[in-house]
Amino acid sequence: MTSQRTRARMVERLRKEGITDETVLAALGSVPRHLFVDEALASRAYDDDALPISYSQTISQPYVIALMIQALRAGRELGRVLDIGTGCGYQAAVLAQIAAEVYSIERIAPLLAKARANLRGLRLSNLRLKHADGNMGLPEAAPFDSIIVAAAAPQLPKALLQQLAPGGRMILPLGTTAQVLRLVERTRTGYSESSLSAVRFVPMLMGVE
Repeated sequence: MTSQRTRARMVERLRKEGITDETVLAALGSVPRHLFVDEALASRAYDDDALPISYSQTISQPYVIALMIQALRAGRELGRVLDIGTGCGYQAAVLAQIAAEVYSIERIAPLLAKARANLRGLRLSNLRLKHADGNMGLPEAAPFDSIIVAAAAPQLPKALLQQLAPGGRMILPLGTTAQVLRLVERTRTGYSESSLSAVRFVPMLMGVE
């Protein structure tokens, strides 16, 4: 269940489900997802499901991760990326296969420590992890060409909008009971928004633990 062949089957399933960006598919195929889930769940690591990791958090399903990154790319490079909600570190690892630089924020310190351990063996020199409140972004490293948020915000976080570079894109789940994946692009005159699909994420909380 942890072989390259299993990963290849996951990629083929994503392709059939409508993921067409081969760079995104290659990135998901190269990251060993089983290293980011609890050992008891390793046999389900390549299923298209969100799985519990700890601290009431989840690892997003591969299709949603692929869909979000594909929407961020859509004819351009990811550039400098801000990843909100490191969790177990899997999404950050996938992003690091594609982007020039990835800054990943996690508000729960023990979960961030777990992500560091998960990522250590991959030796990703372009990935930096930070213990911080994702609502505030990372102003010291801004602006970002791409921002991806793995928790549902009730409204667009102003700090993240401000940290988006001109021409940059942000994708995030928006809403409380009903959540929609929203793509935001910073234009010369402001921001443009579009909705992609209904999703289900853990809520985006304030502060750090």
